[in-house]
Amino acid sequence: MLTLALFAAAAAAGPCDGATSTAAIVACFDREASAADVRLNAAYRGARARVSPAQAEALQRAQRAWIAFRDAHCRAYAAGEGTVTRIEVSRCRFDTTRERAEELGRFGRRS
Repeated sequence: MLTLALFAAAAAAGPCDGATSTAAIVACFDREASAADVRLNAAYRGARARVSPAQAEALQRAQRAWIAFRDAHCRAYAAGEGTVTRIEVSRCRFDTTRERAEELGRFGRRS
């Protein structure tokens, strides 16, 4: 049982778990979000290249709407109180961008 608990804890570990201050955690998630944004843009270009022109146009509209959603969603965290809100905003941007990059990596692929 202890092994299972340790495995679950390791699987849940985040890229910024080693950071020890609010500023360090925020800086780490900002770096991770920037890297995720690079992956997102590459995945978006790849997805558009794999589909028809009509679907690529629809994907472009969806991506623009998704960016607006991500930004509004993460701004909602900024309305919170305390220094933890800075971490939540940075973490939100990282998590949502990483997840969207993964989703776009699968877009247009047929099994």
